[in-house]
Amino acid sequence: MMKKLKMTVLAMALSMGCGLLVSTNASAQAVGKPEKEELKLGFIKLTDMAPLAIAYEKGYFEDEGLFVTLEAQANWKVLLDRVITGELDGAHMLAGQPLAATIGFGTKAHIVTPFSMDLNGNGITVSNAVWQEMKQHIPKGPDGKPVHPIKADALKKVVDKYKAAGKPFKMGMVFPVSTHNYELRYWLASGGIHPGFYAPQNGDTSGNLKADALLSVTPPPQMPATLEAGTIDGYSVGEPWNQQAVEKGIGVPVITDYEIWKNNPEKVFGITKEFADKNPNTTARLVKAMIRAAKWLDENNNANRGEAVKILAKPQYVGADAKVIANSMTGTFEYEKGDKRSVPDFNVFFRYNATYPYYSDAVWYLTQMRRWGQIADKKDDKWFFDTAKSVYRPDLYAVAAKALITDGKMKASEFPDFAKESGFKPPQKEFIDGVTYDGKKPNAYIDSLKIGLKGAEKP
Repeated sequence: MMKKLKMTVLAMALSMGCGLLVSTNASAQAVGKPEKEELKLGFIKLTDMAPLAIAYEKGYFEDEGLFVTLEAQANWKVLLDRVITGELDGAHMLAGQPLAATIGFGTKAHIVTPFSMDLNGNGITVSNAVWQEMKQHIPKGPDGKPVHPIKADALKKVVDKYKAAGKPFKMGMVFPVSTHNYELRYWLASGGIHPGFYAPQNGDTSGNLKADALLSVTPPPQMPATLEAGTIDGYSVGEPWNQQAVEKGIGVPVITDYEIWKNNPEKVFGITKEFADKNPNTTARLVKAMIRAAKWLDENNNANRGEAVKILAKPQYVGADAKVIANSMTGTFEYEKGDKRSVPDFNVFFRYNATYPYYSDAVWYLTQMRRWGQIADKKDDKWFFDTAKSVYRPDLYAVAAKALITDGKMKASEFPDFAKESGFKPPQKEFIDGVTYDGKKPNAYIDSLKIGLKGAEKP
């Protein structure tokens, strides 16, 4: 492996027109020479961008003959726009972004994902004042601490009190098509709190139609300050911004997304379909590097997480205090100050086939878009399947995985059986409301949920 270069040195070398070396290992030859060697990839300052940081720091990109620059982006919209325009070659994305762009909700562009970046990793935090109200309605265990998972039923009593006083209850989430938005909505609705509808056909993109709780967009790093200022009463976000609220003493995380939907899909790596079609070898090499990074992150029961925390704490990545990042990244999660609990799967990067882009994951996000009105009209089941397959690309993933196996860097047993894999997980039962999700029956699933659009209803 060639000597790893720091970002600044690499940028200088590229600006001087230095030649690029190509790795000659067996797996690199198996997928062919990269069509594009110099790449710029975007990310948002969250711990789940870790596969990109680790692939860079450990030299996995360089092993593939790829010279990568990683660049933090201001927000999710800017990030998506820059991938579409080609200013970025690819990016760490919200799982809903490629789907929403492809179907034309917001910006219209065909985005695909050949790689799922992680499972879980989010939480829902409320202000100290709201927490004090909620605690009265939460049972305690023998140790005197609140029994988890905490259902939204406890929050409903607070929201009802706000409504009776004519006061709006406001919560932040990171983007209209973010996992955070759908997880927050799912949790609220499971407790009888209506999170509101979107009505894009009528020009209403606020998502607050008929809402009991008003949800609005706040960029992840700004969540704690917005909560502290009293602009919002709570928020749904990825790490380290829930743990930051604990550290600052301004709020309490009440539930993680692992407790809302066990081992739920989180971020994805997104590229345009044009980039994938034009650069198949480069795409395969990118995925190979990120698969290796994901495995490193989960190896030996998270043994590398301490080192990962130090890397992510660097200002060019997440830039938060290492102690705050470690609270969740190393297999624990702190709820109320001093109430730190073991959650070994809070962040999963490779276990449970986390990196494989399942069609059923895509279908779930599409059902939530329909449930809350972002998809205004009823769609038949085939539409859900066709849309999922046009965006989630396990075929591209398989090329990279097989090359890693051929090269001896990975074992076949570490991946799904590609010969038998349908792209659909078995029905999943571990949701906080007890509802079973079957990705092969999207409309039946939508109709089974108590709050939300059903059948041909429109908001």
